[in-house]
Amino acid sequence: MKKELTFLIYFFSLIVCAQTAFQNNGNVRIHSDGKIGFHTNLVNNGDFTNNLGFAGFYALNEIRTVSGSQRAEFFDVDIDALNNLELQTSLGITNDLSFISGKVITPRNNKNISLDFINYRLYAGEGDANHVDGYSSIISDTEFTFPIGDDDRLRVMRIPDQNSITIFKGAYYFSDPNSTQPNFSNNTFTTSEKQIFLQNISNIEFWDLDGSAETTVTLTWDNQSDITTITNDLRQLRVVGWNETEQKWIDLGQSNINGDLNQGEITSNIFIPNDYVVITLGSAANTDDLANDNIYISPNGDGKNDVLVFEGLEQYKQNNLEIFNRWGNSVYKTVNYTNNWGGISNNPNTVDVKDGLPTGTYFYILKFGNSELDKVLKGWVYITR
Repeated sequence: MKKELTFLIYFFSLIVCAQTAFQNNGNVRIHSDGKIGFHTNLVNNGDFTNNLGFAGFYALNEIRTVSGSQRAEFFDVDIDALNNLELQTSLGITNDLSFISGKVITPRNNKNISLDFINYRLYAGEGDANHVDGYSSIISDTEFTFPIGDDDRLRVMRIPDQNSITIFKGAYYFSDPNSTQPNFSNNTFTTSEKQIFLQNISNIEFWDLDGSAETTVTLTWDNQSDITTITNDLRQLRVVGWNETEQKWIDLGQSNINGDLNQGEITSNIFIPNDYVVITLGSAANTDDLANDNIYISPNGDGKNDVLVFEGLEQYKQNNLEIFNRWGNSVYKTVNYTNNWGGISNNPNTVDVKDGLPTGTYFYILKFGNSELDKVLKGWVYITR
């Protein structure tokens, strides 16, 4: 019986070597004490999940590949492929991953193929030479730092603990968003198209984060990010996202920031990633840069220009808005303005307060409510009825 078993293993190994790939067309499982080392390519067209034990991908000179119609899922994984591990179909990891040498390459023009961390536990060894060059995903409810980069540049992003099991997928692009981006239907993300509250948008790099659940995200920068072209004051730094519908960059806020102009990280406010095609770093405008044309509102209920709107104001929850008539009398005052003023005074001393303010020009002062930034926007709003 022992001789027969040895023969079968030897015969099987000959088949693997002759095919230059480990091909699974059936049902294979690695048990808890089992180990498998792929010194050849993996082609998986069957069930290669529910694995325990260990799997390693090894190569010295050639590119090691994983392909096939089905995603293979392994427990503990080592990646030691000097010339990289290329995924032509997704690969799942359910426990620990060790980056030893080489990158994991996924096709950037196909988000369906990614390195997937399932019920994330741990990974180690990531760096400029060892990371996911393309898309990686997380299926978990725990904090996760995406080990992503572009070429020889690790540029991670992090999401916090979630309220339930969620799926997020992400990639990093060391690319000017103004240049043609063949991996996106929009092609370009023009950095001059932005909300009035934004001053500069990075033309060095951007990230793609996909997910349907609300979250914050933490982005990082290093000395190649050239933060000084965005701002010299980190208090002005923002996470920004490109909105496909509005065709402009939207302020996603700053809830926390650490570091200096050469290296650091910034955390956004809460947002839904799928509402934005890509995200990157930007800066809030200085007071002197907030040039604004006269605003016209026509509060007649037709749904067009019925209210006074300041784009991006939702990021400034402690804002203070006050509006004055031409004699300098205050006719409207509120804290945390939510873009809902339709020409009605809330000053009880205003004549005919319930009928709405008459046609004319009014002066507004909008204070952002952030003592660190100390920003104020002033301008004119014209009411026509």
